[in-house]
Order: sequence, then structure tokens, then C-alpha cells
Amino acid sequence: MQQLIVGSRDSQLALIQAHYVIGEIKKYFPQYEFKIKEIKTEGDKILDVALAKIGGKGLFVKEIENALLNGQIDIAVHSMKDVPTLLPEGLRISAVTRREDPRDCYIARDGKTALFAAREGAVIGTSSLRRSAQLLHTRPDLKIVPIRGNLNTRLRKLHTLELDGIVLAYAGVHRLGWADKITAIIDFSDCLPAVGQGALGIETRSGDEQVNEVVSVLNDAAANAAITAERAFLRKLEGGCQVPIGAYGRLEGKELVLDGVVAGLDGSVVLRGKAAGDPALSAALGRQLAENLIERGAADILIKARQECEADA
Repeated sequence: MQQLIVGSRDSQLALIQAHYVIGEIKKYFPQYEFKIKEIKTEGDKILDVALAKIGGKGLFVKEIENALLNGQIDIAVHSMKDVPTLLPEGLRISAVTRREDPRDCYIARDGKTALFAAREGAVIGTSSLRRSAQLLHTRPDLKIVPIRGNLNTRLRKLHTLELDGIVLAYAGVHRLGWADKITAIIDFSDCLPAVGQGALGIETRSGDEQVNEVVSVLNDAAANAAITAERAFLRKLEGGCQVPIGAYGRLEGKELVLDGVVAGLDGSVVLRGKAAGDPALSAALGRQLAENLIERGAADILIKARQECEADA
């Protein structure tokens, strides 16, 4: 029996996701054995600094990709929102899984007060400038506190830091079995998600045809098309974790519809747009929407956001 080694971050959520991928593959290829190699990434090691201040890309995938390139693992399982739009030479995303609900969710400390009904000056924790910018656009009175760490850590900080609430990706909370903790799911009209949020990406070596064939059974065509459009949108804007960019692609009938947002750090400026087209041309659709927002001033918004991030670092 052949063994495949799966690389994963060592957080509880990441390991749940790796086990899910293994379970799905084994439905089709029961002859394979799997071993998980836990890998701590740079983003997991630096927990006392906001992501926006660390800079760089691939904070949660670089070490795992190096293990893939070095032959230490055969398959890498990532949250797609962590994967940079440019992959290292020799690697490919061989499958994008069926997407979980990509929206953000709100967990209130009192368990009942909705985010936009929170008290004046409520203190809200989030690790994302994308979230904080969009939330501040609706509620500029909110005080946003950056919180880092895995979901377990951030849930603890909800109480230890005496926050009014925290904003997280619904998909991660749901996969951990903590949906009962959610006070409300945040609508797309209030906050577009991170590019790729809710889907898992399985990365492999480009020339490893046997492994690529095995992994390809997990590819969800609808999710892949949507996330390809989102990633093309992000790449055209040259954004990353350090600037507020969000996108949401989905199939509506036979069309691929893509919403995108670019925002200033303080939420005073939020620029949104929409595009629709043939799912087979998903990357072109993402670039088209990015170009539309650039024409409407997105480049200036992003330049200012990056300057503010650098000045605050």
C-alpha cells in the first residue's frame, strides 16, 4: 500500500481540514495510506504583531510549500485565503474543495447583541484590515482591536481582553463545531470576504502526475471558477493581507458573478463593484473587475492604505 504524506499547519482547525481532505480522498482511493506532517509557519510563530505590520505574503504557507518542494510531503492542504496569488515554480493548486459559506460571522461576548446593534464605541476584535475597514464604514464609532492567534486563542481573547465581540470567518468556526457560539452571520452587503475564504486548496508538485490525479477528485468546478476569479482580481490589484481587499464569486445560473471591494483603512472610503460573465473565463472576469475599480480610484486608495500601514509599522 502506498503512503502519501500530507503537510498541514499544526492548529486544531488546520488538522481538522487535513483529516477532512484525507477522508474524502480515501473514498475514491482506499488503497492509499496517509500520514500528516505538522508544520509551524512564520504566521503561526509571530503572534504579538498584527498581520498588517509583518508584511510579506505566504505567512501561513511558505514553510509548507518548502516541504513540498523538498519532497518531505506529497500534498499540502491550505485555507485558500492564505495562498498567495503567485505560486512557487514547480507547484500547483491541483484542487479547490467545495466551498463552505464564505461569509464572516460575529460572536458577541454577551452571546446575543448583534454587531451593528452594539453599544456606541463597542470594542471589536479582528485580525483583518479588510473586515475592520468595511465594518468601520457602517459603524465609524467602533473601536477595532487587532487580535492574533488561532481560533481557540481568539475566542479566549474575547473574554480576557473584555471585548464586546469578535469577527471571524464562519467556515473555520463551523468546521471546529462551534456554530452554536455564533451570534450572527455578517451579510455580504456589509462585508465581502477574503479572497478564497471558505475553500481549501490542495497544492502539489507540478510534475507529480500520480498525486495530481488522486487529488483532482476533490476539485469542485464551481468553487474553482469563483476563486480563480477572486484571485485574478486580487493579483491585478497587487493586494495582500496588509490592505483591505475583499471579493466574492459564485455561479448564478450559467453566469459567474463577482463582487469586489477596495477600502481605506479607516473605512471612510469603500469602493465596490460587480462583474458577470462566462465561468470558463473566470480569470479574465477578475481582471476586468479590478481594472474597473482601478479606473474608479482603487489604486489611490490602496497606495494610501499601504503608506499608512508602513507608517504605523
